[in-house]
Amino acid sequence: MSTDHTRRRSRASMREVADRAGVAMSSVSRVLSGHPDVSPAMSEKVMRAVDELDYRPDILAQSLRRRETLSIGFVVGDISNPLFAEIVTGVESTLHSNGYSMLLTNSLGDPMLEAAHIELLSHRRVDGLVISVLDETHPEPMSQLRGLDIPVVVLDRSVPSDIPVSRVLSDHRSGMKEAGLHLLDLGHRRIGLIGGTPVRPALERRAGLEDAFAARGLPATYTADEGSFAVEHGATAMRRYLDLPEPPTAVIAGGNQLMLGALRVVAERGIALGRDLSFVGCDDVAITDLFQPAVSVVRRDNVAMGRTAAELILGRLRDDAVPEDVVLPTEFVARPSCGPPP
Repeated sequence: MSTDHTRRRSRASMREVADRAGVAMSSVSRVLSGHPDVSPAMSEKVMRAVDELDYRPDILAQSLRRRETLSIGFVVGDISNPLFAEIVTGVESTLHSNGYSMLLTNSLGDPMLEAAHIELLSHRRVDGLVISVLDETHPEPMSQLRGLDIPVVVLDRSVPSDIPVSRVLSDHRSGMKEAGLHLLDLGHRRIGLIGGTPVRPALERRAGLEDAFAARGLPATYTADEGSFAVEHGATAMRRYLDLPEPPTAVIAGGNQLMLGALRVVAERGIALGRDLSFVGCDDVAITDLFQPAVSVVRRDNVAMGRTAAELILGRLRDDAVPEDVVLPTEFVARPSCGPPP
């Protein structure tokens, strides 16, 4: 007999607990479920047998009987992104304190894998789902979401109106407007924006920059280099900007991974931020403090986004709440990476 098989057989069953205690299995079930109609003597006998046999309830079987698993699925686009690590922290801590566990999948930036993960978690009978959505227009993930009959919370994305989801959104537009105003007031007019894929955060950030030009009554003399949210695009776009005959005097990286790629190029070329070039990033991740000089950012509370997502899921499960959107603020934090044009 294999070791694994021996280990599986060594787990005590409820029947063995009942036999050891000398009671019926129904009595064991009442004791373990906290039923009020149980005498102290009965409870003592059963719990003694539980301790002696080191009995552990079959959580999966209990969940199936209750028709809930007390688990929430989380489909993450790229777990290596510090943004998602912070959001996951907020989701998991809130779920844990409310008696729920979290099942995490990583889609590696692939919408087809994202769709497969939605299907997998549905088959695992999770009670709800949190998802960031890689591509708002990709048919496969949208089709999977449309077929779910559990509460879904979408993080910072737009989805078709016929998919009944709650959303936690960041107010990227106002934070980026403040960043743009700061650069314009320093005297910058040639501003380069490194954008990501055309999903809600990228579109809102670009709109915020346009709002800044409009607020100062200036023509929108910025350029945008759009692509993915990957580190590689941040580096490639920064190189393109720096190699222009008239490069921007200020660059904004519209995402923390884009910021990382752009700052690598800055370091490679020995550019002094705040003197040779002004620079603004998004999300206050570790590199913004470690880089010298410190990097100006449009900041948001990613842990709060995770907590809010979990609270929306729990509200849908417990109170049958209707889907809703919650918008969380962003703020611009000025640091020495921004200065007057050279």
